Amino acid sequence: MAFDTLLQAKLEDAVRISEKRPHFIGFLDEAQQFQAEQYLMSKKDCSVMLWGGHEEAERKVIGFFPEYMEPSEEAFPLSAVSFTYRKTESHGHRDFLGAFMNLGVTRSSVGDILVGEGYTVAFVKEGMSQLFLQNLSKIGRTGVSVAEGCSRPLPAGRQLEPFTGIVASLRLDCVTACLLRCGREKAAETIRQGMVSVNHSENCSASYRLKPGDTVSIRKKGKFVLDLADARTGKGRLIVEFRKYL
Repeated sequence: MAFDTLLQAKLEDAVRISEKRPHFIGFLDEAQQFQAEQYLMSKKDCSVMLWGGHEEAERKVIGFFPEYMEPSEEAFPLSAVSFTYRKTESHGHRDFLGAFMNLGVTRSSVGDILVGEGYTVAFVKEGMSQLFLQNLSKIGRTGVSVAEGCSRPLPAGRQLEPFTGIVASLRLDCVTACLLRCGREKAAETIRQGMVSVNHSENCSASYRLKPGDTVSIRKKGKFVLDLADARTGKGRLIVEFRKYL
């Protein structure tokens, strides 16, 4: 995946601005976060922190801080908005995001949307909660009560299902074949077609070697985290542990 030149320009501006005062970019998706981290590896004197409002956040704001200021979660210009509705009403992430977009809200202004039974929490840029309080009374055809902050434990959000697989090696084609439950030839073709990403960046190399902690995304098939690969079968094949995003 080519580097986002607009994001790079924003990062360069943020580094310069943060010499005098804090500066924030985002919310960023996971691919943008990865690119930002790659870019900032060369900026040794830059004090940076990512935060999305909760510990397991996927979408995050990146904060740049001057030398005199310690990075902290409290400094980030974001807030939570909670929505309460009947538990019998079934809503998904897209329902809430669509309602936000209808108010003219940009995607970069909205972080994670954690959907639960009768209760949803969204993380948004600071100051936007009033927009929702004043203008959002329904999600689809369902009435909702909107409040700043969150008075209950956060909904679980996206779940990950653990499972175990067996591979010949940690080459990308071997792991992809395991995840797709297909042969290596078909897996290699899937990779060549640009349908596989590693750590949120397209990877067309079948021989690329993965390591624990890497995220593998296969278009239309899902996203997986490789956790462990430290045991072998009697025939010497690797036993690997994954988690799949549900």
